[in-house]
Amino acid sequence: MKVGKVNLNRPLPQTVLTIFMTDSQTSYPRSKIKILLLENISDAAVEELEQSGYAEIKRLKGALSEADLSEEIKGVHILGIRSKTQITARVLKNADKLLAIGCFCIGTNQVDLRYARKKGIAVFNAPYSNTRSVAELVIGLCVMLIRKISDKNAAAHRGVWLKDAKGAFELRGKILGIIGYGNIGSQVSVLAEGFGLNVIYYDILTKLPLGNAKQIRDLNDLLAQSDIVTLHVPSDPTTHNMINDATLSAMKSGAILLNYARGEVVDLDALRAFIESGKLAGAAVDVFPFEPEKNGDEFESVLQNLPNVILTPHIGGSTEEAQANIGLDVTAKLVKYLELGTSEGSHTVPPLSLTSQDNTHRILHIHENIPGVLSEINSKLSEKNINILGQFLKTNDEIGYVILDLNTKLSKEALEILKEVKGTIKTRMVY
Repeated sequence: MKVGKVNLNRPLPQTVLTIFMTDSQTSYPRSKIKILLLENISDAAVEELEQSGYAEIKRLKGALSEADLSEEIKGVHILGIRSKTQITARVLKNADKLLAIGCFCIGTNQVDLRYARKKGIAVFNAPYSNTRSVAELVIGLCVMLIRKISDKNAAAHRGVWLKDAKGAFELRGKILGIIGYGNIGSQVSVLAEGFGLNVIYYDILTKLPLGNAKQIRDLNDLLAQSDIVTLHVPSDPTTHNMINDATLSAMKSGAILLNYARGEVVDLDALRAFIESGKLAGAAVDVFPFEPEKNGDEFESVLQNLPNVILTPHIGGSTEEAQANIGLDVTAKLVKYLELGTSEGSHTVPPLSLTSQDNTHRILHIHENIPGVLSEINSKLSEKNINILGQFLKTNDEIGYVILDLNTKLSKEALEILKEVKGTIKTRMVY
């Protein structure tokens, strides 16, 4: 295999993936790699895969149930999903040939990462590609809610004229409290200052501010100061129902709450009570603890039919630009993992990033993180006079990942030897 000289550390333009492995053959023909894409993954991703030589691509519009996916996953080498599909241990047990999962979204909480790690399945996502889309929508919602536009719009559609300035305000001079100052939260911060908002933020880590934003060390202190609070935190045990009766009580009277993070972060029953009582002036929610599997399914929420509440169907990052960017980002990671063994960006396989080596064959070996594996690999290959031209190892708590560049004449024999090494989880010829 020959790989063109491409800077793999910069974003890949739409046609660059075709450079990989042109006029050559992989150890396992690309035409036989089975790829399953669910949930309307972007056409840009499909085009990149096809241009890179992957022809056996199956696309399904919606998510699949655990039972259906457990059957569909058999024989699949690459799985592409978005946020609805749940990759459970049951699904992964049936994934007899799965090499990698591409999460074409920001999060990976829909995947049982620990079980995927134990099976040596690389899991990639696109943590930055829809940042701008979410940030823009959050700022737009701040304008809509502080002006009570949704109520006036609904009234106009009913034929009622509500031309009233009472309870409608400008953003300028108000305080925006951002909970979670990561990729999205920090970009919201920058956009907000352009509207004249004063920005404060809370994060469990010390984060350098952008612009004139100020970090607040106590969550309740931020809630008490903020006219608008927007959430940008992950879903984990520390954030489950972090916005609850107690924290809502700490908010300023007449404040507004936005949740475009994760559905488990807010106690929706408590939020409804605070809106009905008038303590909060409005809310916008895009993510819910339980969401329909596909478009057209019935949706119910305790927040329905409340004044100045905007409910959206998990579309924070749903713009054509964002979906195209996500498609290119995740696809590039999947292709580099298939064709170079590069695992950078994986949440399961330890990160290694390498260029190709001329006149070698490359084998990857994923194994349990137990003592003596690397020593056994080296001794067994040495016994057969197989020369290692390059060797790279990275480990995490559970697994180790070795990339071996070997003499081309004996690489097939080396592959069979590596399969017998103790603790082996997965091994394959990369090129």
